[in-house]
Amino acid sequence: MDITQYMKQLGEQARAASRLMASADTNTKNQALRNIAALIRQHDKALLAANQQDLDAAKANGMDAAMLDRLTLSDKSVATMAEGLEQIASLPDPIGEMSGFKYRPSGIQIGQMRVPLGVIGIIYEARPNVTVDAAGLCIKSGNACILRGGSEAIHCNQALAKLVHQGLQQAGLPQAAVLVVETTDRAAVGELITMKQYIDVIVPRGGKGLIERISNDARIPVIKHLDGNCHVYVDDEADLDKAVRILENAKTQRLGTCNTAESLLVARGIANTALPLLAEMLTAKGIEIRGCAETLALVPQAIAATDEDYYTEYLAAIISCKVVSGVDEAIAHINQHSSQHTEAIVTENYTKARKFLREVDSSSVMVNASTRFADGFEYGFGAEIGISTDKLHARGPVGLEGLTSLKYVVLGDGHVRA
Repeated sequence: MDITQYMKQLGEQARAASRLMASADTNTKNQALRNIAALIRQHDKALLAANQQDLDAAKANGMDAAMLDRLTLSDKSVATMAEGLEQIASLPDPIGEMSGFKYRPSGIQIGQMRVPLGVIGIIYEARPNVTVDAAGLCIKSGNACILRGGSEAIHCNQALAKLVHQGLQQAGLPQAAVLVVETTDRAAVGELITMKQYIDVIVPRGGKGLIERISNDARIPVIKHLDGNCHVYVDDEADLDKAVRILENAKTQRLGTCNTAESLLVARGIANTALPLLAEMLTAKGIEIRGCAETLALVPQAIAATDEDYYTEYLAAIISCKVVSGVDEAIAHINQHSSQHTEAIVTENYTKARKFLREVDSSSVMVNASTRFADGFEYGFGAEIGISTDKLHARGPVGLEGLTSLKYVVLGDGHVRA
């Protein structure tokens, strides 16, 4: 296969499809989403069988536990994919929405209209659900997309692509609105991230190495986050029952996700009581604790943390821990060490909660809630195309509005500039 020619062909098809998608009406787009959801439910066993093929190959190739977790589908996750599409269909259509109109002294009205970005290239590892999430969000937002999943999920991604194409065709929309790259040749990625004549934005989802490579080599704007070093800060005015419950969910529900807590901060005023309680729960769940000197004095099973530990996204059964003087030191520590993904405070003090929300410089900041809520589905977006820790265009879970832009519109009645 001539990879350059193949990718150029996909780019041409996607660009042509994007123009049709931009003019598609809301009912047609919603019908396509419901069609795909119904097909996923109808073919759930075939999807799980394709996923099992991928899992068998991944295990044979020695894939690590975190990646295997991301690759694995279940009856529940297949149902969630379908539910996510139906939720996207139920959301308001942002395309064509006009806002902010103001009269100018000249008599004209100036406002803004929300429009699609065009063609979105998405590069991802392991997670086959990204195929459906990305397709659904791009369809609803009037975009076309080219999806390049990892070789480890090739069978499941191709099975999902067939269902997406069938659902689009049934609704009268172009199948090329969602194109899944069929080759596992890595040269396809190099072509995709430089095809600026066809692609408007790149979204990489995967490990830090993949995202760094895409960010460094792309000639197209990139929506990205490199890693998820998320923090839970237990304040000296925290409800300890809430703290234990929140930390347990944030750290132990799933180890391999970017919104999993990797660092625990505990206020010194409550550390004697809180830390042994939190450590008991973590140890019972098989989590290794790497802590500061004060942590080691209160938690015998903890081992000494290095400075590097406080910067690390483990994606494993490990958490770093530090005792801090209070909310100010917690905020300073987070802003220095975090990846600006998601941070949480556990406190009953409203003033401290507001301070934490205002001063922590991350894309999602939470009060008395698990970091695991940092997710497009949980935020009511139906799904997410990724999570952005950048500050321009989109930040946090990227849903429908993150896949659109605004253009200025001017309304007049024969007005001319003096």
